[in-house]
Amino acid sequence: MDKFGILKSFFGYDSFRDGQQELIDSILCGRDTVGIMPTGAGKSVCFQVPALLFPGVAIVVSPLISLMKDQVSALLQNSIPAAYINSAMSSNELEYTMREALGGKYKIIYVAPERLMSRRFLEMCSMLKVSLVCVDEAHCISQWGQDFRPSYLLVKDFIATFEARPVVCAFTATATERVRRDIVKLLGMKDPFVSVLGFDRPNLYFEVAKPVNKFTALKRYLDLFSGKSGIIYCATRKKADELYTVLSSEDYSVTVYHAGLDKDIRKRNQELFINDEKQLVVATNAFGMGIDKSNVSFVIHYNMPGDVESYYQEAGRAGRDGSEAFCILLYSGEDIAIQRYFIDHSQENEELSALDSLSLRRVKLKKLGAMIDYCESGCCLRHYMLSYFGEASQDRCNNCSRCVGMLSGKDVTVAAQKVLSCVYRVREREPAAVISKLMKGERDEYIVASGYDRLSTFGLLDDMNIKDIKLFVDFLVSDDCLSEDEKGNLHLTRRSKAILFRSMKLFQRYKKERPQDGEKAEVFDGLLYKKLYKLRKTIAGKESIPPFTVFTDATLRIIARKKPTTTEEFAAIPGVSSMKERKYSKAFLELINGHFQHIEKNSNK
Repeated sequence: MDKFGILKSFFGYDSFRDGQQELIDSILCGRDTVGIMPTGAGKSVCFQVPALLFPGVAIVVSPLISLMKDQVSALLQNSIPAAYINSAMSSNELEYTMREALGGKYKIIYVAPERLMSRRFLEMCSMLKVSLVCVDEAHCISQWGQDFRPSYLLVKDFIATFEARPVVCAFTATATERVRRDIVKLLGMKDPFVSVLGFDRPNLYFEVAKPVNKFTALKRYLDLFSGKSGIIYCATRKKADELYTVLSSEDYSVTVYHAGLDKDIRKRNQELFINDEKQLVVATNAFGMGIDKSNVSFVIHYNMPGDVESYYQEAGRAGRDGSEAFCILLYSGEDIAIQRYFIDHSQENEELSALDSLSLRRVKLKKLGAMIDYCESGCCLRHYMLSYFGEASQDRCNNCSRCVGMLSGKDVTVAAQKVLSCVYRVREREPAAVISKLMKGERDEYIVASGYDRLSTFGLLDDMNIKDIKLFVDFLVSDDCLSEDEKGNLHLTRRSKAILFRSMKLFQRYKKERPQDGEKAEVFDGLLYKKLYKLRKTIAGKESIPPFTVFTDATLRIIARKKPTTTEEFAAIPGVSSMKERKYSKAFLELINGHFQHIEKNSNK
């Protein structure tokens, strides 16, 4: 099997993304390789494909336990034999994994950098054919990066222990020119191929707001993003706890994460968010690189970070599957004071001389200045960020608050109340097609026979055409304002009752004046998407895995748009690997065909 066969069979894609093939070919040719790739560009594929083609095993150095677990879980979902080794494992678990590795079970082994030079791990590696060593999140090796980990300096010594030197590759999403030079030098790379694919994430909308009341502004954004998965970053543990307490008291689906929490509580809270049991997480930057959740729709920074690198990395946790996502920064003068306090009171690094410590402080202050400029600059936010990383770009992106105005939303509360009242008055016994006709004021045989034309809600949306009414009902279902049973009948939800009886506002979000929105609007069946989403969550719960490792939200949207009805059509969907087609096609195709049947049945009413 060649690289294209590996890509289709194990990952479900027919072609590589921009830049992936050049990096893969470099590794396959035996050349040391550095890949600087934006989050969501598919860097894992760049070393996982060669790992499957090389003889023996690939060792992947990864900084966080949660990141390893997510990566290995995703690989196992695609029938790729993989394992991880870290400090959280018991001695029995460690010995079992090593025995299996020596038995040739695994093609990819993830390892924490602290374990590299341990006697037992070195003994194991000496008996394995290690063809590839990959350093993930490679910026951690540089003191000039935002996440310096001294343990990463062990990688060079680890590589030197092999008689036959393996190919070495390194990947990261955030690296200035200085950090890139450090990666090459500190890993002892030999004439590496270095590919900088760019830092732009076209699917991300960036906004900086300076509200009078941050919390009021936060709630407005949360209403706009209602029903979506999102991260709220705070600068301090105290602020994270405060926001969590208030938001949870106001019935938001939220959890909290920071280093001050007990280890087991942190783990549990992270799992609640990863598994879609909680829609929001309020966190400090401790909620970091280990978050490989693909369906985060928005990231809100309640406080400004201390440097552009950190902001780019944290905001970049939105939209990892390529879907449209939103990155909002709420800025105030107090944020500057907080970050300066952190710089002045940061712990001294014993490995640095007094002169180097002073130099590092100056660098941090310079980086803080660049972050302040980002917030206060009147130019395109994307252009500013890309320029900071040394990448040329257009002066206007038409996808940030400087170019197209602030993110806003149309208040559709009154229209929603009319539809929800109608569902209530038909005693939650009718499908979307009937409700839409009722709202339009159509008197067909079924509506007249049922006496629905005498309801007070009959014809309340007669100023809209029937197609727009159907789309609006579809939106209410996709936004959790209505649910649909197995017969297709609509029911009120907890959220819809808040709109009807507790004066909750409902918004449909949009970006002001963005000219291409209409041209690029993605048309898919919202009702079907909702069902697919629920099925995915049910499957994930049974298998005890995060839902996005079954299929990403982007793949679900393609399914909802293309509506495959045969195994062949399902297998052709991007993101459906051979294993996932065999494992999941029956359940998903049954759902899709059942969806068509109830639509046809209800349209005849």
